[in-house]
Amino acid sequence: MASSSLGSSIPAPEAVQLLVSSLADDSSVVREASMASLRDIASLNPLLVLDCCYAVSRGGRRRFGNMAGVFQVMAFSVGALEEGESDAVFMGKLAKIATAEIISSKELNADWQRQASGLLVSIGTHFPDLMMEEIFLHLSGPATASPAMVQILADFATSDALQFTPRLKGVLSRVLPILGNVRDLHRPIFANAFKCWSQAVWLYITDLTSDSPLDSDVMSFLNSVFELLLRVWAVSRDHKVRVSTVEALGQMVGLITRTQLKSALPRLIPAILELYKKDHDDALLATCSLHSLLNASLLSESGPPLLDFEDLTIVLSTLLPVIGINSESKRCSGISVGRKTYNEVQRCFLTVGLVYPEDLFTFLLNKCKLKEDPLTFGALCILKHLLPRLFEAWHSKRPLLVDTARSLLDEQSLAVRKALSELIVVMASHCYLAGPSGELFVEYLVHHSAIGESENLKAKGEPVSPSQLRAVCGKGLLLLTVTIPEMEYMKLQYILWPFLLKMIIPKIYTGAVASVCRCISELCRRRSSTTPMLIECKARADIPSPEELFTRLVVLLHNPLAKDQLASQILTVLGYLSPLFPKNISMFWQDEIPKMKAYVFDTEDLQLDPTYQETWDDMIINFLAESLDVTQDADWVISLGNAFAKQYILYTPDDDHAALLHRCIGILLQKVNDRAYVRDKIDWMYEQADISIPANRLGLAKAMGLVAASHLDTVLEKLKIIVDNVGQSIFQRILSLFSESYKTEDSDDIHAALALMYGYAAKYAPSSVIEARIDALVGTNMLSRLLHVRQQTAKQAVITAIDLLGRAVINAAETGATFPLKRRDQMLDYILTLMGRDENEGFAESSLEVLHTQALALNACTTLVSVEPKLTIETRNRVMKATLGFFALPNDPSDVISPLIDNLVTLLCAILLTSGEDGRSRAEQLLHLLRQLDQYVSSPIDYQRKRGCVAVHEMLLKFRKLCVGGYCALGCSGDCPHRKYADRSMQGNFSNLPSVFLFPDREVLCLGDRIITYLPRCADTNSEVRKISAQILDQFFSISLSLPKAVLSSGLDSEDSYKALSSLEDVIAILKSDASIDPSEVFNRIVSSICALLTEDELVAALNSCTAAICDKIRQSAEGAIQAVTEFVSRRGSQLSENDIARTTQSLLSAAVHITDKNLRVEAIGAISALAENTQPAIVFNEVLATAGRDIVTKDITRMRGGWPMQDAFYAFSQHTELSVLFMEHLISILNRSSLVKGDSHKGENSSSSSETHVEDDILQAAIFALTAFFRGGGKIGKKAVEKSYSSLVGALTLQLGSCHGLASSGQQDPLRVLLTSFQAFCECVGDLEMGKILARNGEQREKEKWVDLIGDIAGCISIKRPKEVRHICLILTKALNRPQRFQREAAAAALSEFIRYSGDFSSVMEKMVEALCRHVSDDSPTVRRLCLRGLVQMPSACMNHYTTQVIGVTLALLDDLDESVQLTAVSCLLMVIESASNDAVEPILLNLSVRLRNLQVSMDPKMRANAFSALGALSKYAIGGQREGFVEQIHSSLPRLIVHLHDDDPSIRKACRVTLKQFAPLVDIINYSALYDTRAFGSDDRTDYENFVRDLSKHLVQESERVDTYMASTIQAFDAPWPVIQANAIHFSTTMLSLSEDQHIISLYYPQVFETLVSKMTRSQDSVVRAACSSAFGLLLRSSRSTLWRGARLDRSDSGRKSNDPESVKK
Repeated sequence: MASSSLGSSIPAPEAVQLLVSSLADDSSVVREASMASLRDIASLNPLLVLDCCYAVSRGGRRRFGNMAGVFQVMAFSVGALEEGESDAVFMGKLAKIATAEIISSKELNADWQRQASGLLVSIGTHFPDLMMEEIFLHLSGPATASPAMVQILADFATSDALQFTPRLKGVLSRVLPILGNVRDLHRPIFANAFKCWSQAVWLYITDLTSDSPLDSDVMSFLNSVFELLLRVWAVSRDHKVRVSTVEALGQMVGLITRTQLKSALPRLIPAILELYKKDHDDALLATCSLHSLLNASLLSESGPPLLDFEDLTIVLSTLLPVIGINSESKRCSGISVGRKTYNEVQRCFLTVGLVYPEDLFTFLLNKCKLKEDPLTFGALCILKHLLPRLFEAWHSKRPLLVDTARSLLDEQSLAVRKALSELIVVMASHCYLAGPSGELFVEYLVHHSAIGESENLKAKGEPVSPSQLRAVCGKGLLLLTVTIPEMEYMKLQYILWPFLLKMIIPKIYTGAVASVCRCISELCRRRSSTTPMLIECKARADIPSPEELFTRLVVLLHNPLAKDQLASQILTVLGYLSPLFPKNISMFWQDEIPKMKAYVFDTEDLQLDPTYQETWDDMIINFLAESLDVTQDADWVISLGNAFAKQYILYTPDDDHAALLHRCIGILLQKVNDRAYVRDKIDWMYEQADISIPANRLGLAKAMGLVAASHLDTVLEKLKIIVDNVGQSIFQRILSLFSESYKTEDSDDIHAALALMYGYAAKYAPSSVIEARIDALVGTNMLSRLLHVRQQTAKQAVITAIDLLGRAVINAAETGATFPLKRRDQMLDYILTLMGRDENEGFAESSLEVLHTQALALNACTTLVSVEPKLTIETRNRVMKATLGFFALPNDPSDVISPLIDNLVTLLCAILLTSGEDGRSRAEQLLHLLRQLDQYVSSPIDYQRKRGCVAVHEMLLKFRKLCVGGYCALGCSGDCPHRKYADRSMQGNFSNLPSVFLFPDREVLCLGDRIITYLPRCADTNSEVRKISAQILDQFFSISLSLPKAVLSSGLDSEDSYKALSSLEDVIAILKSDASIDPSEVFNRIVSSICALLTEDELVAALNSCTAAICDKIRQSAEGAIQAVTEFVSRRGSQLSENDIARTTQSLLSAAVHITDKNLRVEAIGAISALAENTQPAIVFNEVLATAGRDIVTKDITRMRGGWPMQDAFYAFSQHTELSVLFMEHLISILNRSSLVKGDSHKGENSSSSSETHVEDDILQAAIFALTAFFRGGGKIGKKAVEKSYSSLVGALTLQLGSCHGLASSGQQDPLRVLLTSFQAFCECVGDLEMGKILARNGEQREKEKWVDLIGDIAGCISIKRPKEVRHICLILTKALNRPQRFQREAAAAALSEFIRYSGDFSSVMEKMVEALCRHVSDDSPTVRRLCLRGLVQMPSACMNHYTTQVIGVTLALLDDLDESVQLTAVSCLLMVIESASNDAVEPILLNLSVRLRNLQVSMDPKMRANAFSALGALSKYAIGGQREGFVEQIHSSLPRLIVHLHDDDPSIRKACRVTLKQFAPLVDIINYSALYDTRAFGSDDRTDYENFVRDLSKHLVQESERVDTYMASTIQAFDAPWPVIQANAIHFSTTMLSLSEDQHIISLYYPQVFETLVSKMTRSQDSVVRAACSSAFGLLLRSSRSTLWRGARLDRSDSGRKSNDPESVKK
């Protein structure tokens, strides 16, 4: 009875009303929650939901803002109604509301209208007649209502075709009368409805074939509708109407009678075709309708076709252009609209072809003959598609198709060409190609396989690109030879062979040669023997001769990277065609062709070689030359030459093939003995050449050179004629007066060609006859005339020619024909002039062509320098001035710059090799060159250093070859067994002179200066520079030790020197073999070796010159120089005199002053310390102190760039025993006399005098800097001095840190900065980098918490690093707690709170610390109070056991402190204490602690709440004695709060609650309670998971706990929590327990209260999360109620409208 009374008293209608009202909430979260709850409730009591929705819906959109949501809920509710449960009257009311809303607006597709339509469709599933009657009422009403009603009927037909179709007659009977009045705006809706209805009928017929719904009345209606649509709507002016009408008619054509269909065809077909004219986007729809029409008209089983082919011609003619519009879309990924349209068109033609195949064939051919591009293209595509499908029907029509295709071969449209090419391939596969026509089609494919992108196209906007056409034809051509079946292939091969050979020669087919060659190779491969094929080839007169084929293919070999592997394909074809050529050539090609194919096989690898093209061209020429040699047939060679001569018409002058053709003719003429023939072909070559094109010009020159190898006089005769004709034409002279461009360009080209031809003639001409020709050429003014060229390509040609002349002289000398080159210096001037470089012009702004010219010029200079006579000093200086600046060129473009630099290095080496007459002059020449390169060797730019080092190394290699005499590696002279003789060829005629003339003295090499210059490069950042510089040093010492008596005169031990040199060479070997070796180790070994190799004078010179090395712009190199100096003075400092020491110190100080990098300066000062340590320190100190004194007086040392160098000197001095002791004693005395921060007691004291004050300030300032420097020195001795006073320093600095922060808080920052600097230096000194980082990070923080934490962090670091010092420090700080200065007490408390953690071994000290901390928890400063408490709880556990009761008592007292920060500290400390506290210490105050913690759980501070929850959970382990029962009561009182805070906004609170709940689990007597905490939902932060966990937990609580009453009461209190999310959690938890509870007392007591609260929150809360929780709670309560009475509850519909729209009635 209680349950029944409760069920009857549940205000379910009121709750549902609120939920429905919430559908209009501003928050989407609330709306979604309300919607979900209403769905749940609707599944249990759909009528109640419908009543409430009905109540709010009667006001319409004007009174309710979310009618779409209401209608959606109503539709779901109607769908949830069971059979017999629904009320037809009520459904009728709902239908009226929906229809009323629909017709209340002129809109037709609003969201609320769609949902209202959905409601009507749902009603129709239960009461289709009722729904239709309601719709029928409005069909005959206002015109604005009819479209919406018809759309609903369409939706209903789509959703439930089986119920709709039997009622189609009624629908049509009511719709048909109003069709005539439908406006164009609404006609698409009606047309769409007829389409849907027709689809429903087809579905009904498919599912229920025995019961046809199409009786005579329906057919009559359909016929009437069809006629109306066809006659009126299909011809509407509105495009949308026409489109939708055609779509509907397409679905209806299968439903109407054949008679009507036949009569409708004359109108229907034009209506469909009309859609193609305006908008291509409608093509798919129209084509689908057309396909349906054709199927119904032509393929019907009930009678003959309704359309003759003549009637179809207009249809087919309309469809053909559609193919062209949509063909390209067919290639798009996925099934695009265009592709669907294309396929539908093909289906339409196939449908027609199945009925009228011959007529369709004729039709398509006629369209092709019209030569209208769209029609032709479409017809070709259709033919291609239908030919395989209608092959039998069209078999007899083959000649007609062939003729038609032939007539289209001249079409210009790319689309037509592509379609025709595809058709040709299909025709070939079906035996359509034969005889001449077949060859014509094959040639068509070849022609278009060669089509280029730049060809003149008929229309720029064509959908087909030339590349697409080329790809189609290439593939089609290959298909003819590869994929054709064997029978067809045997027929086809007679067309392809030997016809394809004709396709190789024509120029227009050049682009297709690769495809043609591949086809020829395939034909030859598939034939068992090539002999019959070759016979056929020779039998046909129209086939090119073998010579023509060979010359054409050889020239086309030029590009090894050509597309489609052209070179490889040509070589394969040549192999197959080898029987066509003279005997012996076949065997040669069998060996050579595979090699050439292998070279071009991997094109990617080939491109890595920058000279691949030149190499490949040389291979082609050699291939041709050897082929000519093996033939031994002079007549055939002449015939081949004639064939080559005819090739010029096939290539344009700017084509690189033309240049190769020149060379082919040149090598051929080299093999010919007929001088007249040679002269004739040379003339022909020159006539055909275009010398204005550099590549063609170069090819011509190389060809002339090849000819000159056998016919030098003939070539020179031709060149003389050209020279004589230059500028002789009167017409040219007149033009030159008026046209500067004409004169320059024409003259440049001629002179460039002449120069190259002379040069290559000299290169290839026999050495025995070249001297007289070169002398004659140089002796004339010919070369001077070439200097006037202006174009860079012309300059390059002239420079190349001069270089070739010089090389010809060198080559002649190598063969024994030695002679000097006359006017060599003048020719060098020519080259420098042609470089086009002015003295004032920069080296960084050169174009690529200019750079290329300069690279060639450097190469030519090298050649000229290398020939006799020797280079003079003036010429040398002129050349170097003009060329050295190239070292500064940027690195890019590397392919141009790298060769240029290589040429420059080679030039410098050549200058060195050819200069000087004796050893001393050569050494001076070397030093001159090296000093010129110093600026690049020490450049800050990486690539410049590398270039400079490479140049130096290369010159040393050359110099060593010149200067190494007949002395062995150990320095022996005479006939010793170790003797190594020098290369006599390098000594010239000096073998009989004394050694002083041959070899320089060691002093001339200036090794000290040179070594200190290159030594920094051994530590360079660039690994290549390091390797090269090490080799440079090795070369220097190898040269020096190789000189006569070099070791004996140096004062060094010869054996030690050679050991050191051997060690240096070992290092170099390691560098070359192992790139991973440590660079520092390598450098150390290099320095060690050099130190042993330098003489005393060289050592002093190196040290005195070390400033530049230490100031090197590369940091790593500078460090290396410093390291080297340190090593030198460490090992050999005893050899230095006082003057040497003073000069070296000044050099090091000068370097330190100029170094801006702090670390480098420190290292330089370290070298000074090393100098002092290993020499006479007094001298070093005097120099340093003198410099420091001057700086203090004259400079602001705090603002010096890079810092004060003397400060770094102090760092270095602190590392030495003597210096550090004296220095530390002085600083301690200053520290004892002065205080960094003056106290208040000193404010009134007067200073003795102004000067003394200044002096004291200066001393104090110096002492502070010195103290900082001392701390930062890092030396062991200095560190020991600090260690002695470590405790005192820490105590004083810590207390002063507190005072200075107090001053900083008042705005005085300077004392704090000074102190922090010293403190950080102290950290560095003692090695505590972590403490230094702490100071650097937080040292200047003004906030109290920051600097208090800073002191604590410092204390922690000290305790970890220096545990033995803690005792003394704690004693100092414990006494400091009694100081009057508050900031110092706070600093002491902060430090002690951390030090106490590490004071467990000091019992007496610990007792004093605990006593002091407990005493000061009542300090006036809250900071001191909380720090003292924090210190108490951080004492070691061993001590804590002794003081636990005392500490907990202090903590309990501070839980009630007035300062919230102290309270928070107390809670945190309580957590720490109870982790290890004994039960005896906690149990007496367990309940007091619990009560205070529960009070803190409602704090607004999230940290406080989190800690309070955690502390309460931690106390649970002490509930084991008499306090257990009381503590369990505390748990149950806190459990609801924990659960609602389990999904708090703060993640720390969520975590604390999870941990606490797990700790409470053993004390809560519920089965499987703890298992809930292992689920994923418990640990998740997602709200859905939280709600699931609360549901599972509530099940356990309700079933097994007797405290549900307590939980409910506590949870309801949380409804008023200040946090919205907690309110929402409390609502969810309470309603979940109520929904699961079976206790009638609980339900009767709290159900009304909760409901009332939910209603209040729902209507008044401003937080969406609360309102959403209320919405979900309503659904949860109603869905899960134990009573079923409310499920029958209904809303009083008489006043529901008033109540639902009156907010006050809801609240009541």
